[in-house]
Amino acid sequence: MSQTLSASTLLAVPLAPLVGSALAGIFGTRFGGNWIGRKLSHTLTILGVLVAFVLSAATLKSVALDGARFNETLYTWMVVGGLKMEVGFLVDGLTAMMMCVVTFVSLMVHLYTVGYMEEDEGYNRFFSYISLFTFSMLMLVMSNNLLQLFFGWEAVGLVSYLLIGFWFNKPTAIFANMKAFLVNRVGDFGFILGIGLIVAYGGTLNYSEVFAKSGELAQLGFPGTEWMLVTVICICLFVGAMGKSAQFPLHVWLPDSMEGPTPISALIHAATMVTAGIFMVARMSPLFELSDTALNFILVIGSITALFMGFLGIIQNDIKRVVAYSTLSQLGYMTVALGASAYSVAVFHLMTHAFFKALLFLGAGSVIMGVHHNQDIRWMGGLRKYMPITWITSLLGSLALIGTPLFAGFYSKDSIIEAVHFSQLPAAGFANFAVLAGVFVTAFYSFRMYFLVFHGKERFDQNPDAHHDDHHGHHGDAHHHPHESPWVVTVPLVLLAIPSVLIGYLTIQPMLFGDFFKDVIFVNAEKHGAMAELAGIFHGPLQMAVHAFSTAPFWLALAGVVTSYLMYMVFPAVPTAIKRNVMPLFNLLENKYYLDWINENILARGARALGTGLWKVGDQAVIDGTVVNGSWKLVGWVSSIVRKGQSGYLYHYALVMILGIFVLMTYFVWLK
Repeated sequence: MSQTLSASTLLAVPLAPLVGSALAGIFGTRFGGNWIGRKLSHTLTILGVLVAFVLSAATLKSVALDGARFNETLYTWMVVGGLKMEVGFLVDGLTAMMMCVVTFVSLMVHLYTVGYMEEDEGYNRFFSYISLFTFSMLMLVMSNNLLQLFFGWEAVGLVSYLLIGFWFNKPTAIFANMKAFLVNRVGDFGFILGIGLIVAYGGTLNYSEVFAKSGELAQLGFPGTEWMLVTVICICLFVGAMGKSAQFPLHVWLPDSMEGPTPISALIHAATMVTAGIFMVARMSPLFELSDTALNFILVIGSITALFMGFLGIIQNDIKRVVAYSTLSQLGYMTVALGASAYSVAVFHLMTHAFFKALLFLGAGSVIMGVHHNQDIRWMGGLRKYMPITWITSLLGSLALIGTPLFAGFYSKDSIIEAVHFSQLPAAGFANFAVLAGVFVTAFYSFRMYFLVFHGKERFDQNPDAHHDDHHGHHGDAHHHPHESPWVVTVPLVLLAIPSVLIGYLTIQPMLFGDFFKDVIFVNAEKHGAMAELAGIFHGPLQMAVHAFSTAPFWLALAGVVTSYLMYMVFPAVPTAIKRNVMPLFNLLENKYYLDWINENILARGARALGTGLWKVGDQAVIDGTVVNGSWKLVGWVSSIVRKGQSGYLYHYALVMILGIFVLMTYFVWLK
């Protein structure tokens, strides 16, 4: 173990945001008497995240250049039998990369929030929440055991609940945060079952010890079934990832979470929290490699999410919801890579996506501010000349998203498509179709939004009934001209645009084909050879970009862009005509495949009916009516009969004694 990584330095990474959160949350709110003002609150929280980012960057440098590693227990909470429950850190290439992504995006969001939430009454509370979220996410990615992983897992869920419902006077926000909380509990139930099975059969929570026993676990069957134990463990763990990383059918919470402030969309639902499931599966690669059944399941779920959530993005008119469905689709791409055993590619796309998706969300927020809190892209248009910085950064983010050669998203997205192409799993055929079709769909809805917002006729003064973001508690005047956002908003956009363009070119070699994830991610190359095939055809990032111009993904993306331009800029009547002729399909998409209806009217009502039945039949009728009330009624009835023999007269007792003796004598005579 390298001595260049000290425990105290690593401990400061999550604690710095926690301290900032505590100071702003206690002394900057009515809870602590509002002792510190807005300026000091945002200064403390930004400083805490800045410290965490600087230390994370130094850690990444030591890990990448010096091969430094850290895997130690910092605190033992309790020991139950032979099971140790500890707090500890595991820092390797995967962790160091995640630390930098989390802290950098969080820092950009903190800066952006200074301008975006300027007039909001909950300003200090908001900064406290986002710093607390940063702490929770860092504890998750830095953990070296399943207990701490689960703590971070639940902590980010809790803070997400607080942030989605930040505007707690909005009924839609309250519904959205409750929906997110409940849907995530469904996934977390599977997650804790998987952890429980590991503890039951492995006897440990520590990653290294679990991986060391993976061979033994692979030999065991799940009691009472023909299933392998490791298959059940992996599927249970992945169910947790389905909830946290919003995979079909547990994706329904993420689009509604757009009810929270825009910085939350960038921080939680693009770059960090929703990628926790992807990170967890990559971390658990030694287990997942032992079950082709689990990998096929992951492939199918990821493929459905990547393609069918993209379809929903086509019909969205709320600028934030378009980007939200884009997030769902890209999370599906990451999941597909996991199923193809291309874990490093999934994590690579996680990193590149974090930058350009945070950029797109913050760009959407800048647009919302510029057009006075209107979020409907049908009533924008021509913003390019009013908001030049937001325009160019949003264009760069969109180009990265659709996989334009040389942009960050190209290297990771094309690598996923190639990995699926080389996969030999049964589900790879459907997955290959889904990720290729998703390229066209992604390009179409991304540039539909881009063209409607930044090009064409100016429509922001024609909106009869805009959907508003209650950002400042007022709607603003839609007839004012748009304006560029202040520097605290545009600077984060520029800083996020830089890695959105360059990070893929600079890091694909070490992350996918170098030693960056050596001894971190395990792949059984004999059974799952996708990564070996990728390595064989990779000849450098520049050659990969040049070759891309002759491949199907590039032409599909170009076709998506051209189609969106023709339909929304040249022939704007075409979309309306298509909608009129395929109304049943449009209704299916408009109602999000009726999954919300199924959840609310079948599952929720069914659960309520079951609960009511258990209450009225099980509790009231059986337990209260029969067991509790029935028992005392029986005792009362028996007592009412027995007490008739308790008259208090001596001759009655004498008669009973004589009759008793007679009965006993008769019984003994009969026995003889």
